[in-house]
Amino acid sequence: MGRPKKKRTWLKVVLLIILIGIVGVGAYGYSIYDNLQKTAKGLHTPIDRSPVVERTSKLDMKKKEPFSVLMLGIDEREGDKGRSDTMIVITVNPEKKSMEMLSIPRDTRVEIVGKGMDDKINHAYAFGGVEMSMNTIEKYLDIPIDYYVRMNMEGFKEIVDAVGGITVNNDLDFSVSTTHFPEGEISLNGEEALKYSRMRKEDPRGDFGRQLRQRQIIQAVMKKGANVSTLWKYDDMLKAVGNNVATNISFDEMKSIQKNYAEARHHVEQIQIEGSGTKIDGIWYYIVPEEERVGVQNSLKKHLGLS
Repeated sequence: MGRPKKKRTWLKVVLLIILIGIVGVGAYGYSIYDNLQKTAKGLHTPIDRSPVVERTSKLDMKKKEPFSVLMLGIDEREGDKGRSDTMIVITVNPEKKSMEMLSIPRDTRVEIVGKGMDDKINHAYAFGGVEMSMNTIEKYLDIPIDYYVRMNMEGFKEIVDAVGGITVNNDLDFSVSTTHFPEGEISLNGEEALKYSRMRKEDPRGDFGRQLRQRQIIQAVMKKGANVSTLWKYDDMLKAVGNNVATNISFDEMKSIQKNYAEARHHVEQIQIEGSGTKIDGIWYYIVPEEERVGVQNSLKKHLGLS
């Protein structure tokens, strides 16, 4: 089964919004760098886990070795940990100057590592947080997951508002509650962006349409945040990111990514994992054929230099 790929002009992962403005900011340079460093330390949340898929040697960014990031957008709920509403696996290869990006449908039926059961992949976070999500996705894709970026989706609207709103090109006319989203270029504030990114019931593409809108929102935030005209808002942006993002990427590693891997953002390939929906015991799941899963695994392994 084929896997359609499409180039997209992404700017790495949402975490890197905090790296804007370091270069060429004149007298504001030290102040921004100092605040950036403080924010990065606040974001830094190491995790202690035993990898399911281990590397033969420790990742060395100074040698520009390819690496992977799991991006988790969390739908937090009162009284529990919430569920991973968005799961994007990103592989970065500096030698090929490219990135591969895989959005995993949240209803995909997989083995939940540590629970000994098959369930929807987004339940891994509810059961065991970031650690169980990383372990489950590692086993499912058979690749090492080096880093994670966890983002509170409800708080993402703060980030959109911090950059002064965004503009996206909407390809589907729809409404959410009393908010109408016409086709064409539209401007969105934080609340509208959150509604726009979450809708899927009115989209004939289902979860894939929702994933497309999420990527549009993140790309638009990156583009707006990197604009020199928004530099004066950097304090608000750092505060918004600091309130809603956690990662095991250290500040030194962030600088290494910016220094050694920046060219990869110019060539991005989107990998779509194909499957079909079905009900099992009355519950709807997204089922990916084994042949398709192996094909995706091989693509990611090759990009990481593991095959």
